[in-house]
Amino acid sequence: MRRFVIERTMAGVGMLTPEQLQVHAQKTNEVVDALAGRAQWVQSYVTDDKLYCVYLADDLETTAEHALSGGFVFDGAHEVRAVIDPTTAEELTSDEQTR
Repeated sequence: MRRFVIERTMAGVGMLTPEQLQVHAQKTNEVVDALAGRAQWVQSYVTDDKLYCVYLADDLETTAEHALSGGFVFDGAHEVRAVIDPTTAEELTSDEQTR
């Protein structure tokens, strides 16, 4: 599966209560289950007016299908090409240089 970041604009989403976020998460899980292994929800980052959702999915179309099936906002999805963090700055080993 490939990793995607999905953007969802939802005015005021950052003000939702824990109970409201739970309902949203339950609906998301239901829709993912219906996709029969073609997608996996990893996590979502909630900001004031957006959700940034990390998914593993077979392809970009599956991320859009998930949104449509669940009635979720879908501003777009972007495939993750690499993940970097502070350790990325460290010197590469010879094995890592050949990748």
